[in-house]
Parts: sequence; C-alpha cells; structure tokens
Amino acid sequence: MVTERHTDDGYTAVIGLGYVGLPLAAALATAGSRVVGIDNDPTVRAAIQAGAPLFREPGLPELLADTVDRFSVVDALPDARPGAVIVCVGTPPEPKTHQANLAHLRAAVDMFAHLVDENCPVIIRSTVPVGTCRDVVLPRLTAHQPAPLLAFCPERTIQGTALAEIRSLPQIIGGLDERSTAAARQLLAPVMPDQITVSSMEAAEMAKLVCNAHTDVIYGFGNEVAMIAEGLGLDANEVIASANLRYPRPDISRPGFVGGSCLVKDPYMLLAAARRAGHQADMVASARALNERVPEHAVHRVLRALAARGRDLAEATVMICGIAYKGTPETDDVRGSAATPTQAILAGRVARLIGHDFVVGDDRIAAMGFEPSELADGLSKADAVLLLSDHPGYDRPDVAGLLASSPVVFDMWGMWQHSLASTAGVEYLRLGRG
Repeated sequence: MVTERHTDDGYTAVIGLGYVGLPLAAALATAGSRVVGIDNDPTVRAAIQAGAPLFREPGLPELLADTVDRFSVVDALPDARPGAVIVCVGTPPEPKTHQANLAHLRAAVDMFAHLVDENCPVIIRSTVPVGTCRDVVLPRLTAHQPAPLLAFCPERTIQGTALAEIRSLPQIIGGLDERSTAAARQLLAPVMPDQITVSSMEAAEMAKLVCNAHTDVIYGFGNEVAMIAEGLGLDANEVIASANLRYPRPDISRPGFVGGSCLVKDPYMLLAAARRAGHQADMVASARALNERVPEHAVHRVLRALAARGRDLAEATVMICGIAYKGTPETDDVRGSAATPTQAILAGRVARLIGHDFVVGDDRIAAMGFEPSELADGLSKADAVLLLSDHPGYDRPDVAGLLASSPVVFDMWGMWQHSLASTAGVEYLRLGRG
C-alpha cells in the first residue's frame, strides 16, 4: 500500500499519475529516489494507495508494493521545496480542433512554480506543441525564479510494456540551457541510462511529434494499399506479404486500425507546427485522415452486407470485439479506440450493440455505449460481428462454432480468416480483402 503523507526537501515530485506518470514514479522510487506523486483525482489516489492502479500495466502493482517507504501520493504539492519536478499531466485533444488542451499543464506549473529554486530541475514529459516549454512553461517559472532549470524529455513508452521501455528506450533530452540539460540527464540517468541530447527544448518537442506522425504515415500507407486492393478485388495482406518477402527495403505495414492517445493527437500538433513554419504537411494530413476513416469504412461494409442480405438494421444485434485501442501489447486504454467512432455510427441504428474486451472492464464498456457480454454468448446472438482488436485471446480456431447462424463478420486484422473465410453461411469481410 502506498501511503499519503508529506515529506522533506529533496524529493522528486511527479505530477500526474496516469499511464505516463505512475510507471515513471514507481521506477524512480525503485531506483532509490524519494518520490511524491501528485494527482487531484481522489479515485486515482485511493487506487494507488491500495496498490491497485486504475489501469493495467504488467509489473506495476508489484513495484508499488516494493516502494512504500520511498513513494507517497498526495493531492497537492507539499509545502517543502522539491528537489526536482516532473510533469506528466494529460494534454487531451480538443474535439473540434484536435489541438492539445494545455489547461492541466498550466495548472500543474502554477502549482509548483513558487517553490522552485535555481537548483531544482523541472522536466516536462507531457506531449505538447512545439514551443510550449518556452512560451507557456518558462514564463511561469521566471515569474518566481530568474534562472530556472527547465527541460523537455518526452515520454516514449507504450502501454503494456512501459516499465521495461522506461529503462530500455533512449531518452531524448532538450534543455533550456546547458545547466538544464545536465540536471535533467543526472535526474533521469538511474532509470534512463541511454540518453540523447538535442540542442533545444523545441527540438525535443518536435522529435516526439515527428516520431508519432511518422508511425501514423507508415501505418497509413498500409491502409491505403488496403483500400486500393479492396476496390480491385485483391487481398492487401497477400500483396504486402509478397512485396516484403526476402526484399531488403523497409517493410510495408499491414492494414489495420491506427489509434491510441498519441497517434490521434500528435500528428495534428505537427501539422500546426508546419503551418506556423509556412509549410503544408500534406503527407501527415493525408495519413491521419485516411487512418481516421478506417472504422467508418469497416462499419459501412458491414451495414451494406446486412442490407444485401435483407436484414432489418433496426432489429439487428451487432457485436464489437475489442474495446481497447489495441490488443497487443495488452492494455485497457480506450483512448483513441476504434470502438468509439464505431459506437457513434451504430448507436440508434441497430437494436442491440454488444461489446467485449479481454481487459477493459464491463463498467467502462457500458459507459462507452455497449452492452457488455461474454465472448461466446455475444457471438451466439450477433447478426454482425466487428473484430477490431488483435488481442491474442480472439485467435480461436473454434470461432465458427460460436457464431450465430449466417452472420456478417468484419475482421480488422485477419485473425479469423483461416477459420471463417470459407465457412458456409458466414459472410467474411476483412480490411484490405476485396
């Protein structure tokens, strides 16, 4: 159990105890630092104090149990001066503009700015637009301290492997000045020994956005191939696999949904930076737009198939398999999930909308607008099934025997192709298969 208590000078404050902050706080405490975790959500704090965080990250409960003497959780920064501050608050996208909402970042910095002295490094780890550290964070610090230590050190881990990747992945560090860079390097070295120093905070901010936008573009090309192959009556997986086989150039990615909290937001921040630079980043914009169309494309293929079979949509039961944004590595993170736009399209158009996930809890599934169901029970009732996740639990050779009579099945990842593509009565659809 993690305690809630105040502490002495010299502690490291980690503000924001979500998917980014809590694994880092636990890793720092494991390495011997005294860490105070700050989160204003009492439910989050209570769960951490009980040793059962609200999200799934393998190994995290065990680390929390092992660091009770070095890691405390509070709702606000203690009065004692911190030795270092790391900001890991969320910067969620605005629904209309897709740009990062920096309200939590501003509030976090305002919480501690008056306590920071010239020897206290401040590290921003939240993903932010290029220029945020200099334009938003720095003025708040210099209002109280004329020579602060400030660096941007972006998080680079993925859910499900965060604890291992904190230690294994290189950490990009961009400081306000040489003193800031050196202080950030020293603070993070015990848990992030592989470090990459860049020339400025802006370079580090852009490196984070470029990395995720590049991933979006790579995956987007696989989805572009899928759309072309469908229209030509071909199989994109076959085309891509044969193009990649024993060929020394970079692999073409297979088709599939591209989501998560980073990939649905970071390309838009890079696009905003491009506009400020007087450049129109068409490749980044096109990839993001295409990847966002994939869930809608899947749903409309299913709806057309149901209509062609004479099924009344208003009386149909549709099951969604996979509520988290990805299945491998396993996570319960639903931010940027394909299930969200799928629900928005189907809600009110079908009689029942059933949802299943191996990790996401029933309460969250219900809150997202689905009727929670066990896998076998839902499959036995569904007129249509959309498999949106590549969770290995769905890789079942017996899936044909679990299905209702003559369903329509859309398989985002091709996990059921061998089981269902030739099964009588099943209309099997797959992204990229015409």
